[in-house]
Amino acid sequence: MASDKIDNLDRIVLKALDFFAAEQPPRFKFKGAASLFVVGSVNAFHTGRLLFSGRPAIFADEGDFREKLEIYRPLIRKGALKEAVVISASGEKDSVWEIKAAKAAGLKTLLLTCQAKSAGAKAADRVWAGAKIPEPYSYNFSTYLGMVLAGGGENPRAIRGFLRRLPAPNDFARYNFFTFILPDRFRPVADMLNVKDDELFGPHSSLRAYGEGQARHAKFIAASPRELVISFGKNEYFGAPGNRWAIRLPAKAGPALVISLAYYLAGRIQASKPPYFKRGLENYCLKTGPKPYGRQKPFPVIVR
Repeated sequence: MASDKIDNLDRIVLKALDFFAAEQPPRFKFKGAASLFVVGSVNAFHTGRLLFSGRPAIFADEGDFREKLEIYRPLIRKGALKEAVVISASGEKDSVWEIKAAKAAGLKTLLLTCQAKSAGAKAADRVWAGAKIPEPYSYNFSTYLGMVLAGGGENPRAIRGFLRRLPAPNDFARYNFFTFILPDRFRPVADMLNVKDDELFGPHSSLRAYGEGQARHAKFIAASPRELVISFGKNEYFGAPGNRWAIRLPAKAGPALVISLAYYLAGRIQASKPPYFKRGLENYCLKTGPKPYGRQKPFPVIVR
């Protein structure tokens, strides 16, 4: 696929918000006082941290889930831990063994996914399957945005309006580096942005992101006059005074708005740089990416 046929991330954000404005995802709520496992890989893990930040939960990923099942086995036997929520846009890859391991440990399983007919969906006790739009492989914006909207009920049309009114600078190309500072309650979104840096820019790293608490810990010793510091809220201390862009969030801003804003700006930065992601995507999907998973079948360049 020609790289000029692949949308930058900011375009996908706008398309996804338009989609969910027309087709609001069904809400889901979790009842009961018992703790649960929340399991996901990479940004599915961080999505879980957003969705379940207000209740007792043990967060795990593909690297430590088996270990944590062993550590908390006594609580599972006592009934203090009854369920594992596994988050996976595709319902494939690591989610399949995670569901099977949770069931073998005596937990009920719920899969949050966008693929109702996936191998993970077949293995899970319950499935919540959301809608999504076609996206380049690894973007995973509409997939996780749909879950966050379903969990919190934010208005995608209002989020779209906020982005449209955003007085974003048109000169991102002036800067080599971009640092985001987010309110601590949205720290998982900062971690999601760092994943986007890996995926969009790789060794040509262009952005980094922190919660406000993290930003105090010597993140700005090495300074550059070509760094733009983007804060979601007031910024009195970080970056050169002329290189600070403080975005005022709405009073009741929720995680769906913050994810949308963060990914939209990451896409604007992507558009100002050489197309590192677009140049490498097809080779990754068709050749190098599937091999570490032990699969011969290529990944789709555009996930539908």
